[in-house]
Amino acid sequence: MEASVNPVLESAKFISENSKDVAINEDSIKDIANTLYENMKKESYSMATWKQHQLHPKTPNERAIDWQPTFIALAENVPVTTASIYASDEQLTDEQIGYIFRSDTEEQIPLLQQRIKLMRDAGRVLVEKFDGTFANCVREANKSAMKLLEIITDNFVSFRDETEYKGRTVKFYKRAQILIADIWACFESQSYGEFHDIDKITMFADYRVPQVEIRGCSIWAVELIRRVLVSKIQEGDYLPVNAILIDFFIWDYAKKYQSELRIRAHRTRSIYY
Repeated sequence: MEASVNPVLESAKFISENSKDVAINEDSIKDIANTLYENMKKESYSMATWKQHQLHPKTPNERAIDWQPTFIALAENVPVTTASIYASDEQLTDEQIGYIFRSDTEEQIPLLQQRIKLMRDAGRVLVEKFDGTFANCVREANKSAMKLLEIITDNFVSFRDETEYKGRTVKFYKRAQILIADIWACFESQSYGEFHDIDKITMFADYRVPQVEIRGCSIWAVELIRRVLVSKIQEGDYLPVNAILIDFFIWDYAKKYQSELRIRAHRTRSIYY
């Protein structure tokens, strides 16, 4: 049974209402929404914009669903997106994985061994339950983003991004939600990317907003911005708006003006981002 409300949004609302150290400046919500509206409209921002990233797959087919941004591995002819390969330490050793995901500095990727274990666990689940491809998870969801979110978090432990906050389990599901969003954008809401409830997906609280109150309030702030944007869309406007596109746009905007950022990002080691 698919959820009528995204549990991530429910968690975000609860956190924002009970947060001690983080607060949303609601007076700024309208200003930010106005800025986003003008910029997104000017740039004709849509799900198609996603494909402009050089590492995103351009062809919407079943292989794209199993894609991970591992250009180095593919360039070196390592089939790292094949579940049966990365599930096996005989076909793909820990040392090979470490090399594939090497840094461009001398520092090793954080929590590498834990990430390798989770990667192999995910591969085994795909092989044992879904015939080796994530496309079967998408099929089982029957065009419901909320059902797919449930399938992912029920079966793949590393996507089960939950914690306790003030006596309640709160859920963020960053990686699970962005996986669904990427499929939606890659297929431009067609074929495997068609979800009748895609607008229930929230903003993705990633490594730049790592702690519980920052994450929850960020998600709820984007929901408030989304509501203002929806109210601004005039009849005849072609400006599709949901939390996914707002997140994508803010991410691209932040990268574009990264050199001007003056607030240092929090650093928290985790496998959930």
